[in-house]
Amino acid sequence: MIIGYEAKRVFQNSSGLGNYSRNTIDLLARYYPGNRYKLFAPKLTNLYSMPGSAQIITPKTFFSKLMTSYWRLRQIVKSLKYNNIEVFHGLSHVLPFGIEKTGIPSVVTIHDLIFLRYPEYYKLIDRKMYESIYRSSCIRATKIIAISNQTKVDLIHFFGINPDKIEVIYQSCNKVFYSRVREAQKIAIRLKFNLPEKFILSVGTIERRKNQLAILKAVVQEKLDITVVILGKPTEYINQLNHFINEAGISKQVIFLHNTTTDELKAIYQMAEVMVYPSFFEGFGLPVLEAQASGCAVITSNISSLPEAGGKGALYIDPEDISQIGSSINSLLSDIQFKSKLIQKGTANAALFSEKLVAERLMKLYMKLTQKTGTIRTLKPMTITT
Repeated sequence: MIIGYEAKRVFQNSSGLGNYSRNTIDLLARYYPGNRYKLFAPKLTNLYSMPGSAQIITPKTFFSKLMTSYWRLRQIVKSLKYNNIEVFHGLSHVLPFGIEKTGIPSVVTIHDLIFLRYPEYYKLIDRKMYESIYRSSCIRATKIIAISNQTKVDLIHFFGINPDKIEVIYQSCNKVFYSRVREAQKIAIRLKFNLPEKFILSVGTIERRKNQLAILKAVVQEKLDITVVILGKPTEYINQLNHFINEAGISKQVIFLHNTTTDELKAIYQMAEVMVYPSFFEGFGLPVLEAQASGCAVITSNISSLPEAGGKGALYIDPEDISQIGSSINSLLSDIQFKSKLIQKGTANAALFSEKLVAERLMKLYMKLTQKTGTIRTLKPMTITT
């Protein structure tokens, strides 16, 4: 099968949507190497090394190179037939205009509609643009992939999408997080980032919705003598965190990290005492799964999609209840047996989101849309050639 992908995020986003896009292509190439994967992207970067069964298609003319957004939304459709695309998948909310007229079945993945559920987190112009593009893509798509039941509910509520048009296919967790890091590597990374022997970890963009301030308040309220490592891309919200840190006099207890590699992140998860993720809302919550796969105890919110991601392997809290967050952290730090059991449950939960299961579900959907018959059969994972 020849599968086309709208792949801007593959090459231009180092986390979030980029990780989902890269993981999706990698796992399909690994389990279904007989397919051909054609990635339509505005430009090629060194962020991603493509598998041998993949081909990148970029703008060719001066105008399309200059107007890459126009190429991405309007001109891609002209080359789909030429490239013999059998099914086209928009990996991050977007399908090119006119694809519905080509006769080529299309899929769009919708990660979340947070901009509609929590509009106060977004600028008006951004909300309007997102709503227009997402709604249009959903209407024109043959099928929609929601990455959680929460996202499916939101698609039905906000866009009025027929539930039968939506397929819930969870994200897979990058396979690197399931393997353990050697002690020598941990020591090197601990020295590189000046990490203490014990620390609490928070992973995710540093923004109000992720609610990292609640962690700091909980540490102060509970009088916990432990470092908090906040790892993620900073936004203006970091100013609120720094203001609280200075007011509370805990500057020596907080470390901010950014731009770590996947291997470094894996090691940091494995060194952390607990990963705390008190987000107000998520489309899925991949750091919860990454931490569980890495053997790290997880505390996360009891709302939105986070119980879907964490399953029985996380300790759940009300993200607005500072006392509960603090006592939950303290219980894991002080009760080794309780923490060990939670880690075991988390590891078991992470195994439910294996690449193989996700690959099978994606291929089943593609084959159904192209009306191909036959048994969905995953192969033994192939080593990707770059």
